[in-house]
Amino acid sequence: MLRLFALPFLVITILDGRWVAAFVLLWVAGISDGLDGLLARVLKQRTVLGQYLDPIADKLLLSTLFVVLTHVNLVPRFVTVLVFSRDLGILLISTLLFATNTLRDFRPSLLGKANTLVQILGVLTVMTCQVLPGARLSEMKGMLLWSIAVMAPVSAAEYAWIVFRRVSMPTVPSKS
Repeated sequence: MLRLFALPFLVITILDGRWVAAFVLLWVAGISDGLDGLLARVLKQRTVLGQYLDPIADKLLLSTLFVVLTHVNLVPRFVTVLVFSRDLGILLISTLLFATNTLRDFRPSLLGKANTLVQILGVLTVMTCQVLPGARLSEMKGMLLWSIAVMAPVSAAEYAWIVFRRVSMPTVPSKS
């Protein structure tokens, strides 16, 4: 919930060019996400609401940051379009499969998790370049953004392949 609450303030600080405040808000959101996950595991307190809200908050945070950072000319449009296309495609397919009761297991693949990690690192690097302009991170920023541009459609294709295989598998008749 903290990530969702912090999001509008993060957008406002970026649009106002207050990079240090935006950077701090981003770190607070990230640390709260990590602590939330750690506490849920340690205390064994996983909830259905948390299972839905956590990935929604992650995607909403990342997607919004890509749009805002593109708006302020720090992320190329094509990267944001590829990220959004992947996420929208996965959302549409999973919603359709869930609504038709065809498939309800939407766990992310290793490539999907790697894609999200690279997106997080990319956003953090873009923000760090604004806060510490002399940090010589421009090359890393460029490599991360190109990696995101490649990984987004590749992981979308992998997700589509996994769904296609699962939906195409013949069902095993029950022994009654």
